[in-house]
Amino acid sequence: MYTMNRCLPSPASPTSAATRLLAACCCCAALLALAAPAAAQTVQPPAGTKVRNFPEAALRGTLVVTSTVESQLNGKAQRMAPGMRLFNVDNALVPLHMAIGKPLRVNYVIEASTGMLITAWILNTSEVAQKRKGEDTGFFNFSFESDTKPALR
Repeated sequence: MYTMNRCLPSPASPTSAATRLLAACCCCAALLALAAPAAAQTVQPPAGTKVRNFPEAALRGTLVVTSTVESQLNGKAQRMAPGMRLFNVDNALVPLHMAIGKPLRVNYVIEASTGMLITAWILNTSEVAQKRKGEDTGFFNFSFESDTKPALR
């Protein structure tokens, strides 16, 4: 029976083992060098603070999710975009069906092209204390002196 002659493996020489070790060390060093800039790009808030940065376009309001596509925002019916994202106080995504019927204090962004709610962040107590546009929306575009000053007794 005739079989094909296979190439014999080259004998293990000290130079080939050293070359493999050097190549493995270089690969590890390259991976570590690539991971360092990626870690530097993650922005962490200063220690002891839990306040997040929100987009300038974000408004403040009260959100009640009525279904996975409908909600009430400040008491008015509001459609939610198909890709609507609801973030909890730790910036983790919350499934919309888990928030149905719960009034939530949120910062939110309305999609400009469709008018649908696209993103909302559930606020913690320190974020609620900060003033934001949209929380004092009234029916009138003017205010009275009694609205801004406490009443005298």
